[in-house]
Amino acid sequence: MASSASLILSSGTPISPSRSRSGAHRRPASIGVSSSASADLPLRKIPGDYGLPFLGPLCDRLAYFYFEGRDQFFRSRIRRYGSTVFRVNVPPGPFVAPDPRVVALLDAASFPVLFDTSLVEKRDLFTGTFMPSTELTGGFRVLPYLDPAEPNHAQLKRLLFFLLGSRRHAVVPEFRRSFGFLFEAMEAEIAREGKADFSAANDRAAFDFLVRCFFGTDPAGSRLDLDGPGLINKWVLFQLGPLLKLGLPPYLEDFLLHSFRLPPALVRADYDRLTDFFRESAGPFLDEAKRFGVSREEALHNVMFATCFNAFSGMKVLFPSLIKWIGRAGARLHGRIAEEVRSAVRGTGNGEVTVRAVEAAMPLTRSVVYEALRVEPPMPLQYGRAKRDMVVASHDGRFEVRAGEVLFGYQPFATRDPRVFERAEEFVAARFVGAEGAALLRHVLWSNGPETEGPTTENKQCAGKDFVVTVARLLVVELFLRYDSFEIEVGASPLGSLVKLTSLKRATF
Repeated sequence: MASSASLILSSGTPISPSRSRSGAHRRPASIGVSSSASADLPLRKIPGDYGLPFLGPLCDRLAYFYFEGRDQFFRSRIRRYGSTVFRVNVPPGPFVAPDPRVVALLDAASFPVLFDTSLVEKRDLFTGTFMPSTELTGGFRVLPYLDPAEPNHAQLKRLLFFLLGSRRHAVVPEFRRSFGFLFEAMEAEIAREGKADFSAANDRAAFDFLVRCFFGTDPAGSRLDLDGPGLINKWVLFQLGPLLKLGLPPYLEDFLLHSFRLPPALVRADYDRLTDFFRESAGPFLDEAKRFGVSREEALHNVMFATCFNAFSGMKVLFPSLIKWIGRAGARLHGRIAEEVRSAVRGTGNGEVTVRAVEAAMPLTRSVVYEALRVEPPMPLQYGRAKRDMVVASHDGRFEVRAGEVLFGYQPFATRDPRVFERAEEFVAARFVGAEGAALLRHVLWSNGPETEGPTTENKQCAGKDFVVTVARLLVVELFLRYDSFEIEVGASPLGSLVKLTSLKRATF
């Protein structure tokens, strides 16, 4: 297996330009992780520039969205500068993000500095160099926008830990119920139409599952009825619109979507409907908020964000991606997964699906989920603001970063780093099986932290990290308990893959 990357993260005193007696700027003092190999790397000036005011960001934004596309945009600059660390402007436009200047970190060695909250601040950087209006979240800065140093960060994260822990018994039965209905509907649609839209059905099943799992409520029997997924998708668009492509004519889309904020008033009525639904459905959970030092209203908007933005949107992106990669891998892999899943379920004694069986007896299933998260992480962009002068190391050099500069990471370039992963661009289903595979899990970074670490109140790792991995595995389990193999068609959407199932071969063994 390819050798792991080394990493230096060095830091000096908090920012204030200090000078030695000779008048020269002092270099940042070295602290943090180091190795003899990385210590020998040359200290380099960060290459790249931001161009002229307004014109530089405009040119970079058009190249990012339209002339090159995101991956090629970064690849071309890596070639131009001979470096995976460089200065560049990132979207959106001037009336959304007044300062688009960042230091890009585009390899597995430099990227992890974004997780170190002793070195970087995460305040208001969840969506990048801009923050959506708090009118979209009930007037509150919700948990993902808080830095761990802010006092209510720990309170809100503990509250989400409580929700996840108190409802863990509902995960497997409610998942199998919701996604069992999904696959039955897929079969019927394929019989009628010759294909079935998994992505659209997944939205419905994901929302149904999350509300039933977390709150024990049936959304179809509420005033919200079947409108939940559509309302959430519209609400998310108003937050992420400046970072998306919707397929409009390029210059019109760039002017309307990437240069200005969409007015929150246009989605207020939709958000109010969601708020009313969650206020009623999450009542017992909200009753616990005071015990964690959180007001009932702040807890309401945070649990809405966690359920609708984090969990629902995450499943909206991850599940079609997972089906896509497994579908493309073909029938041979399908047979291996099916045999593993069915053997493990039989081994429980009563033929039931359990989290323990998924954890202990399905290594290929676990690996397939990790590989999908590695190849196509659901939240690819990450940001942090340097708290102090520091030195960040890539594979090939060390770079001085000044306090206050925004660091930007495009995660797929870190998790598909060929100096860490062999066949890095390929989906290798068994990559994480065995001891060598387990050693690579520290380079799986989808959750705003390494897969080998867990969320705490002191870090910004996703509170629902283990929940997301579990439900992704349950999707694979449910699929292969029912079917020997399947075939797909794949398209694209602003938030990921559009997947249609064209055949489902019923289980024969």
